[in-house]
Amino acid sequence: MMNENRPSPITSTVDFQAEGKAHGFLKLPYSHDESAWSNIMIPITVVKNGEGPTALLTGANHGDEYEGPVALHRLAQELEPTHITGTVIIVPAMNYPAFKAGTRTSPIDKGNMNRLFPGRPDGSVTEKIADYFQRFLLPLADYVVDIHAGGKTLDFVPFAAAHILRNKEQQGRCHAAMEAFGAPYSMVLLEMDAVGMYDTAAEEMGKVFVSTELGGGGSSTARSNAIAWRGVRNILVHAGILLDEMDGHDSIRLDMPDAACFITSESNGLFEICVDLGEAVEEGQLIARIHDAERTGTAPTEYRAKRSGILAARHFPGQIKIGDSLAVIAEIVE
Repeated sequence: MMNENRPSPITSTVDFQAEGKAHGFLKLPYSHDESAWSNIMIPITVVKNGEGPTALLTGANHGDEYEGPVALHRLAQELEPTHITGTVIIVPAMNYPAFKAGTRTSPIDKGNMNRLFPGRPDGSVTEKIADYFQRFLLPLADYVVDIHAGGKTLDFVPFAAAHILRNKEQQGRCHAAMEAFGAPYSMVLLEMDAVGMYDTAAEEMGKVFVSTELGGGGSSTARSNAIAWRGVRNILVHAGILLDEMDGHDSIRLDMPDAACFITSESNGLFEICVDLGEAVEEGQLIARIHDAERTGTAPTEYRAKRSGILAARHFPGQIKIGDSLAVIAEIVE
């Protein structure tokens, strides 16, 4: 259980209330074999001009997802106080140890940042970072944008995402921000397990929260980077923070109404995808085959769509294991 009275070991070298623009670090003491009195230095930029809404923008919640870090490092360089009214807090690499290692989870404690909220001030490195966001950064924010992609193991059609919430007024504000992001697709996202997610922490505080999945494969593309850049600027304009015009783009609305959207591998082997991302599929259509890579002459296992829609996500590497998400089928909302 989180000890809310225990101080966070993390300190910030920037003042969140100071006018102007400041680059600095979130400093987390970390003693290890190569440096006894060391710190994990998480880059952060704060841009503030007067009173107004606050946006908290994050990338690399998972360390092998790069559209967020690319867009947010650019924003930290280019955004000036005269461009805004309010405050923008930019953390390009939220799970900085994972980002440095190019891995989904932290190499220090194997912590998956997006499954450890609310975190603990006396926990592992990843739990300490989550606790700092939970207790010190999220409370400052009105709008929270967390930029994800598929990392090394998944690939997605590029979409901004929001969830179904009990508070319908808050849900409406989240969905409006999702659509303002201007990704090619806007997804009402069904999570397999929302416990411990940054999304859930922000939504339970009543924040306007938007996430994304902008590609995958453990890298980024010119297209996916451009979508992330346009999206964060559009969100800031939508929030009334950035004094600029919205870069409007048509977005196809997608929905994941139930667990039938997910197709899970029940075997190990060589992965053969039979439908490309974004293509239309019909219920019962062949989506993929998994071949027994240990021997020839055995029939592959076939996987078929449980519903009609489009292929919104797929397993990325050429080999797959039992339990891996093989594909996601989303419905187009007319």
